[in-house]
Amino acid sequence: MKTQNQTSSQGNRNPHAITRSIVLHLLPGLLIGAGYYLLVPVVRNFGFPSLTALNLAALLFLIPLELGILFFEKQTQDAENFEDIIRYRQPLSWQQFLLWVPVIFLASALILTLLTPISKYLQTFFAWIPDTYRLDMGLGGGYSKTVLIITYLLSFLTTTLAAPIVEELYFRGYLLPRMPDLGGWTPLVHGALFALYHTWSPWLAFSRTLALLPLIYIVRWKRNLYLGMAAHCLLNAIDVVIGIQFIMQMS
Repeated sequence: MKTQNQTSSQGNRNPHAITRSIVLHLLPGLLIGAGYYLLVPVVRNFGFPSLTALNLAALLFLIPLELGILFFEKQTQDAENFEDIIRYRQPLSWQQFLLWVPVIFLASALILTLLTPISKYLQTFFAWIPDTYRLDMGLGGGYSKTVLIITYLLSFLTTTLAAPIVEELYFRGYLLPRMPDLGGWTPLVHGALFALYHTWSPWLAFSRTLALLPLIYIVRWKRNLYLGMAAHCLLNAIDVVIGIQFIMQMS
């Protein structure tokens, strides 16, 4: 007889119907994106870049919404704990962890870098989005040092740490193991849905889909979502590191 922990890390038990899977992938992104677009003019009126709006959207919408769905699933399934809801928690040695996290990080970062020209080209198809609503990192935008420090401190706490952890629990721990059986297409479809979920930067959907594949394949192969958490946080930290370097060079 399998233990509860072994059973919970097995993978695709009780898969979602395709319609439910699509809705659960995309609906949070639509609501988070709506929150972002509503917050952009507010933060700009206070002299902050749109990155601050994304940080606030993560805090006010992303984290409560995705954790709320997980709690709702726990209640409706009458589960004693989250082990029945969040899967892919197969234990790994530290050696494996120290091997695969850098592999995911480097592979994903390389793919994103190589696909930058394509992302810039695809951005032309979204010229109808006003410039004020495009994600502005604040660098070189004439913002004060104090504003940038506040922005990047908030970014570190939300979009670098809290949001990726919650997203990995929701997408890789909850949704990925319940994807409909699509054969070898499952990781690609899951990656594409996760990319489309980022409604605040749709021009990056193609590059995000491909860049996410190393993370999805390795998390699925190793049945360990913590690999994805660590790599996701590191990838999101790139912008924060760039921001900190810029701030340190300011007079």
